Amino acid sequence: MEKLIIKGGKKLKGEVSILGSKNVALKVLVAACLTSDEVIVENVPIISDFMTMVHIIEHLGGEVKLRDHTVSIRLKKFSSEKISLIEAAEIRTSYMFLAPLLARVGQAVIPNPGGCRIGARPIDRIIDGLKKMGVRVKYDSNDGYFHAISSRGLNAVTYKFEKNTHTGTETMILAAVLAKGKTILENAAQEPEVDELIGLLNRMGAKIVREKDRRIIIEGVEKLHGARFKIVPDRNEVVTFAVAAIITEGDIFIKDIKKRGIEEFLELLKECGGGFEEKSNGIRFFYKGPLSATSVVTGFYPGFMTDWQGPWAVLMTKADGESVIHETVYENRFTYSEDLKKLGGQIELYNPVVKNPNDFYNFNIKDDNGKNFHAAKIHGPVNLHNGIVDMTDLRAGATLVLAALAGSGESVLFGVEHLDRGYEQFDKRLKSLGASIKRVKEENI
Repeated sequence: MEKLIIKGGKKLKGEVSILGSKNVALKVLVAACLTSDEVIVENVPIISDFMTMVHIIEHLGGEVKLRDHTVSIRLKKFSSEKISLIEAAEIRTSYMFLAPLLARVGQAVIPNPGGCRIGARPIDRIIDGLKKMGVRVKYDSNDGYFHAISSRGLNAVTYKFEKNTHTGTETMILAAVLAKGKTILENAAQEPEVDELIGLLNRMGAKIVREKDRRIIIEGVEKLHGARFKIVPDRNEVVTFAVAAIITEGDIFIKDIKKRGIEEFLELLKECGGGFEEKSNGIRFFYKGPLSATSVVTGFYPGFMTDWQGPWAVLMTKADGESVIHETVYENRFTYSEDLKKLGGQIELYNPVVKNPNDFYNFNIKDDNGKNFHAAKIHGPVNLHNGIVDMTDLRAGATLVLAALAGSGESVLFGVEHLDRGYEQFDKRLKSLGASIKRVKEENI
């Protein structure tokens, strides 16, 4: 176990490069298992979630070679149709291996997925879609596994998602590329990461077209082949470093990025008075004066991304007035709030009155049972200070790092393993920008 020790109050300045998107990297690993040929992927982030997916592929019989930030995957033949319970418990995208297993083997045994505990995130929408494709699925409560069989192959289907589901859309696409006939997905997610996955699959020989914003058509093919693909920069990393620049009253140039995928963030940043400047080879983020309070509702693309609301909450601790963040994607996304209070943040959780909550919220509100708060009021400006806090999940961890960087004094942050799930060498890259941050093993403190 390790901790981060951060001495706040340093203005972060300099240049930084953004690594490949976590939410693309994990999915292209699954896509590579749809063919027996080699698939080569460039610009992969070396993070713990990525390595867990690599281990799952190796357990299934695949050969994975990693050199620098390029990985080659080849799974000539599955040696097992069962995902390891231990590895699946670490990462949510493990259930996506349902698609290549069903397509190539005809059966799959998948545990309940793990990952960050930011809500129930049931996979019922995915299971329902696969059943429509002719898959028999049974959940065994005794062993905690889903047992899925497609003995006659996968059939094309016209399927409409009840609510937006990013990984659900991707899983159905992965299942449909080798299915018999034309699959039509309605109310399909339109996040940029979904289109990146479609791009790789088409390079592998798939026939996928996004006909409309939320309508995807997949013509099944008999076989896919190898391909080479480069992952785009991670837009969550972009937002994290952008907020780091402004919250520390610094100036950071993020190289080789464009505004696609972060338009809503940039619009809100403009509204609150944060500084940014688009250039031909990247975007500069900087502090240019006092910030104004904002109100924002998170949502699926092209809305304000749920993964951005924690960093935004930290930014709003420096804004003048009362800011509001209303979370609609996950029911338990404010786990950082108590620890942010320990660092001086003034944040109050509550549940707004909402008409037709079943339609308004993207999660299953009936499963929430009033246990969680879905909105936060942040009062500012306040002077953040040092403290000892716990990082409970990936995005909450990044949120608390940002708060500690902006605060005065020395803070200690437990739970570094959560950060390592999505940020490669986060502490070292922050240090290169002037942060006083070090990673220490617990027993040495």
